[in-house]
Amino acid sequence: MAYRQFYSLPARWRRRIVRLFQPTYTIGAVALVRDADAPAPGRLLLLRQPASSGWSLPAGLMDRGEQPVQAAVRELAEETGIRQDVAQMRAANPNALVHTKGQWVDMVFETEVPASQQFTIDEGEVLEAAWHRIDALPPLTVSTAELLAHYGIGPYVEYPEVTR
Repeated sequence: MAYRQFYSLPARWRRRIVRLFQPTYTIGAVALVRDADAPAPGRLLLLRQPASSGWSLPAGLMDRGEQPVQAAVRELAEETGIRQDVAQMRAANPNALVHTKGQWVDMVFETEVPASQQFTIDEGEVLEAAWHRIDALPPLTVSTAELLAHYGIGPYVEYPEVTR
């Protein structure tokens, strides 16, 4: 009976009712950038940003109407000066990481670039960009350590209950 009444409402009202009771999520895009020339175990591009106490990955919020992979490419270019084509980015597995506590979703994309490529950092957003060996990472932000654990990287790999 309740469903019948609900579906008899105009579509605009039904959407408003659903939005009232359903959680909303903020969508962000993350670039997991590996050094194309590094021997195993490899190196990751990490950023040190003014507002954080550790190193993080190039990332940011999606703009309205933007595809997640476009946001990852844009954020990588804005924060490091590295320009990748959308075709050079591939969805990480898992691609979407849902953070229910903060109600946001990270869409993660991977790519490789040669370490010889020069950085042009946005000094308002980034203090430093550098390559770090995967087996010798610097202190990471908690959210970066949690994200990397999903890919078998970083200090939280041995503690899956922390990230999942």
